[in-house]
Amino acid sequence: MVRVAQLLREEGLDASSAHLIEAVRLAEALAALRDRSLPGLPELNEATQTVLCMGSNLPMDLIHDQLIVGERLGAVPDETPMVPLHRDLQRQQKRLRLPMEAIEKIYELDLRKENDLARSHLLHRLELLGIPWGTPQPASGKGTFKEGWRVQWQPEFAVKLIEAGIWGNTILDAATALARHSAQKATELPALTRLLARVLLADLPDAVGYLMSRLQTEAALNSDIAHLMDALPPLVNVLRYGNVRQTDTSMVSHVVNGLVARICIGLPAACSFLDDDAAAQMYERLNQVHGAIALLHNEDHAASWRQVLIQLADRQELHGLLAGRSCRLLLDANVLDAKETSRRMGLALSIASEPPQAAAWVEGFLKGSGLLLLHDETLWQVLDNWVTQLNSDTFIALLPLLRRTFSTFSTAERRQMGERVRRGNSLLASGAKVAELDRDRATTVLPIVAQLLGLKF
Repeated sequence: MVRVAQLLREEGLDASSAHLIEAVRLAEALAALRDRSLPGLPELNEATQTVLCMGSNLPMDLIHDQLIVGERLGAVPDETPMVPLHRDLQRQQKRLRLPMEAIEKIYELDLRKENDLARSHLLHRLELLGIPWGTPQPASGKGTFKEGWRVQWQPEFAVKLIEAGIWGNTILDAATALARHSAQKATELPALTRLLARVLLADLPDAVGYLMSRLQTEAALNSDIAHLMDALPPLVNVLRYGNVRQTDTSMVSHVVNGLVARICIGLPAACSFLDDDAAAQMYERLNQVHGAIALLHNEDHAASWRQVLIQLADRQELHGLLAGRSCRLLLDANVLDAKETSRRMGLALSIASEPPQAAAWVEGFLKGSGLLLLHDETLWQVLDNWVTQLNSDTFIALLPLLRRTFSTFSTAERRQMGERVRRGNSLLASGAKVAELDRDRATTVLPIVAQLLGLKF
């Protein structure tokens, strides 16, 4: 009970001598009621929670973690026989100064430093072996050379090390053998690309060659555009991190070039005659591939991708969600100007288009960003005219689709749109006169503005 009081006081909680006396008396009374000569752990816990914790579970969680379980780990003497994999891990963790402690620690590794890079390789290799000693965490700041880890050793990892010993006697050999085995069992291209990304992060050169051979074979035989699109982003991330991790990514670049070419050729046909669910899945893949190609900084790939987006935007039978998204991506890439975009939006929202198709086009074009609609007067007017011309029954039917689109906007964007609609669109569009300038009020502000700008007034 004294140790409980010390712990609570360190955390800023009240624990007086009177509390301790009453808690001990309650524990002894509970033991007597249960025909026990002395209080056991259940009686002590109940008395502590009742008297010292005022019935709350939160302080009891702290007591359980710090006093009942604790953070101390036992140690095995160096001369004790152990599996080779465990001994290799001990040797590496001492060399890299990664102590095996039950206390959670946060590491922010700089991959430009040799020791931090070796730490990252070790943690990634253990993760491949199913031993999550470290959990990846977001790193502060920008730059691909930073990597965050939350490291905490669990006693059961010692058992997992024994189980992983069938793959090799060292961490490097075991992770390489397991990666090759997983690559041999993988039958889908996305699974191979995700495995390749993990292998490159773990720096397993012997497994990379085998994986690249399997990847090239599957890419050549695979004709599913959806699988090719799912496989591209992980490979692009591998190319992005390659220079920082000092790994050879020339083979990965060759596979990426082939995937981009095949995606650009087969995507228009893959987007034909899709229902709403299939179009939603293709919409996500379209965004992922667009972001991946942007990361490549390859003008040839970017030009080919823009041509594909133009083909999609020009197709009449394409699902509205994909047509609208293709038009938006072309606008963001400055391939289409505001005037041409407004013309396409007007055609998509014309009376000739079915209302559900038009609503899907609006969702694909605007989803995730309402700033474009707020700052482009022409687009706002086209959308406003389309909404106001809908009859009551059609508007009620399309309202869930429109709400789904506008729910992706931020609260501030929705508020600005609501204010704009409430005052009858913008002043310029409605022809309203701008309020005259109050020169007397403006004159009182000018000296302060001039002082802030360092100007003479």
